[in-house]
Amino acid sequence: MLKNISPIISPELLKILMEMGHGDEIVIGDGNFPAASVAQRLVRLDGHGVPEILDAVLKLMPLDTYVESPVALMDNGDAANQPPIWADYKNIVTANEGEKRFELVERFDFYDRAKKAYAVVATGETAIYANIILKKGVVI
Repeated sequence: MLKNISPIISPELLKILMEMGHGDEIVIGDGNFPAASVAQRLVRLDGHGVPEILDAVLKLMPLDTYVESPVALMDNGDAANQPPIWADYKNIVTANEGEKRFELVERFDFYDRAKKAYAVVATGETAIYANIILKKGVVI
């Protein structure tokens, strides 16, 4: 154990976050996300939900400030009925990084983008359309 690092962050995830460079992306997928079949590097955190992992990751990793949207969500295709968990994500991102723009990505495009991501975190999140991609920024 280390001081000031959430126990949710496994040694494997900490290593991956350290290895990632500016512009690399990490996916945090819900329990239905096909993490094992798309991941170049897979981290299993099945006992945790996406919001708590998102918060722990953002305490260590800055978001990219050189892109319009450093956060991407899997679009549910229904703008009038967005998943409630998205509001939680916006609150977590804002608390850690300030206001950031979120991009909505069509489901199959999201899968294609996830295949190119540096890593995928598999979670036990039960909310649907709870998948999120983070683009790493520069540590200054």
